[in-house]
Order: sequence, then C-alpha cells, then structure tokens
Amino acid sequence: MILLPAIGKLPSGTRLERNRRSPHYAENSFQNPVSTELLRKGAPFFKTLWQFMNKPKDTAPPGVLPSVRTDLRNLPSGGPVVVWFGHSSYFIKVNDLTILVDPVFSGHASPVSFYGRAFPGTDVYGVSDLPDVDVVVITHDHYDHLDYKTMRQLAPKARYFYTSLGVGSHLEYWGIEGSRITELDWGESASASGGAATLTAMPARHFSGRGLRRGQTLWSSFVLKTGGYCLFLGGDSGYGPHFKGIGDQYGPFDLAILECGQYNENWPDIHMTPEETVTAALDLGAKLLLPVHWGKFTLSLHPWDEPVRRIVKAAAIAGVPLTTPLIGEPVIVGGAFPREAWWEGVRDR
Repeated sequence: MILLPAIGKLPSGTRLERNRRSPHYAENSFQNPVSTELLRKGAPFFKTLWQFMNKPKDTAPPGVLPSVRTDLRNLPSGGPVVVWFGHSSYFIKVNDLTILVDPVFSGHASPVSFYGRAFPGTDVYGVSDLPDVDVVVITHDHYDHLDYKTMRQLAPKARYFYTSLGVGSHLEYWGIEGSRITELDWGESASASGGAATLTAMPARHFSGRGLRRGQTLWSSFVLKTGGYCLFLGGDSGYGPHFKGIGDQYGPFDLAILECGQYNENWPDIHMTPEETVTAALDLGAKLLLPVHWGKFTLSLHPWDEPVRRIVKAAAIAGVPLTTPLIGEPVIVGGAFPREAWWEGVRDR
C-alpha cells in the first residue's frame, strides 16, 4: 500500500526546513490554533470502527442525485460565478480569471478506487469539462481534497498551484514543476495571475496526512480578493475563535464557502455541525453562505442529506442568506442564487 503513488510524498529538504521555521510547527508536527482533539477523549474506538464497517443505509442517497450541465467555458464575465461539483470541489470565474478549489474528479475519496466512492450522479464533471485554469487552490492534503488522478490530469491544463506549507511535496512528486507551486503559511499572501487576485492563507482547525504520519503538512482556509470582491474559502475546519478573527481582519465577505458535513459526536473539534457553520458565517460577516463538504461521499455516519436540512433551518433562524445549488448549477455572487430544496426530490432507486 505504501508504494501507491496516490499516497504522495512527505516534505523533505528545503521544504521540510521551511516547515520547521513556521511558528505553527512544534514537536515535529503542525499545530492547531487552539487545543484540538482528533478523536474525543473516551470515544469508543472499536464501537466507532464497527459503526463504520456497518454504516446505516441512509448515509448514502436512495437514488441518483440530480445535476445541471453548465458550459464552464462560457460562464458570464464580471462578478464571481461559482460552480459546485459536490463535496468540497468548486470552480470560480471572476472576469477572465479561472480558479479551481480542492478538485476531486476520480470518483473516490481514497487512494484506491474501491473505497470512498462518489454517490451515483455526482461524477458528472471531469477535468475535460474545464477551461484552462489559472489558479488551483488546495487547502490541505486529505484524499477528499487532494486527488492524485485529478492532479495528474490538471498538470498540463492549470498554470499555477497555491496551497498550504508542505503540500507542494505531493504535487512535485506527481510531476508538477516546483516553479508553478506556491506554498503559504497562515497569514502569508500571494499575488495570483499577474495581480488579478490575492490569496491569503488563514488558520483552520483540522489536521493533515495521507498515511500514518499526521501533521507533516499544513491545513488552511483562504481569503480570496479579486475583482473588488472578497471570498472566504473555508477548506475543512472545526468551529473556533479563528473565524471571528478572520472576519474582523478581512470581512465582511461577499461569499463564505464553508463545510457543513461529515461531523460526528466523536470528532467535534475537527468538523463543524451545520449549526456551527451558520455561526461561523456570522463570525465572518458573510453576505452569502455556500455550504459544502456534503452531497458526494460518505465520510461519517449521519444521513446523506442531514447536513443541508439542518443548515437550511439554522440559517433561516439566524437570518443568514444561504444558497443550495445542485451540482453544476451556477451561483452568481451579488446576483441571483439558487435555493431550491432539490434533495427532497431524490427517490428510491
């Protein structure tokens, strides 16, 4: 298994030296901004393992998920247009700038094709559907955010890759030239595509790792400023005070893209519940919330559509504008945005 190229390569040499100089690196690992347990103390390990081996039927949808076929090469110019591909993969176009975030098009969220398969109907887009990509953003190196097959396909099609400290080691191992990779520590910014956009890496409350060693690369959220707009690209994160700090420093945000799924009572620090996602959006000063990290893979034990049902209710109570697009349905920031409860129409196979 360790010989699989999909696992990637840990940082070494000058990349490892830079990691060690980070103020967020200690005891041979990157650290979270606040005390964080990957697994709740006292969580029943073997019971949880048994639950994962015998997942409830409703963790996957009963039928094929609907989608919209959008011509990604002919999206309108002007303000940001966002197209969600399911889970945490999405495409952003602002004027003539194209940005791709955490793309996973292989059909599975693991190093092997038979585990972590995508839900039926969710694999309707691939690299061949994309126009040339100016900027690829990788928030962290987990398999459901960084996909070997997709990166190999993107290598000749994408210009530049922006990611967290250390993650470039995987990309370079897979054939992407180091000159096209920019790694950022929390608080560091980079100008992208000739100044058309600025990306700033910010904290997230999570972890990293594609093998047995965790924390060897950094995990981040990103602030994206482009075309007079400010977007928050959340990556994966448990709830914490960093959201208020980011909101105070960079907010309000025209759009916040935040995780709302794959939570569990046994790992409350590293993923948010839908209600916490709404609170995070309020902390950020989000004018619009796009919930992601659901709708494509089963990575927890909750019903497949529970995240969106709960966040719709929580957002309505809090008065947070929420968009719930189908896979492939454009969200126009500052304009019309979809909010149909399409998951209610998914029927038994």
